[in-house]
Amino acid sequence: MSLAVPTSTTRWRCTQCGNLTRFDLVRTSRTREFWHQQLSGEPTVEESEVLESSVESVACRWCAGGGLVELIDRPAS
Repeated sequence: MSLAVPTSTTRWRCTQCGNLTRFDLVRTSRTREFWHQQLSGEPTVEESEVLESSVESVACRWCAGGGLVELIDRPAS
């Protein structure tokens, strides 16, 4: 199950403590990368494209309220 992520009109909020800014995520991603391998053997990732990404869990960093994070509307600016 993938959880909804914030958009330009929404943001996360912890229902337990009210935190709006700090969250721990568990995310699964599938990427395509271009690696440049130096002659010395040292690799450098020069390009990275996210093909799929899903957020498995979100927890409040302040109170560790796992499962208590909701999406709310951002205030009008």
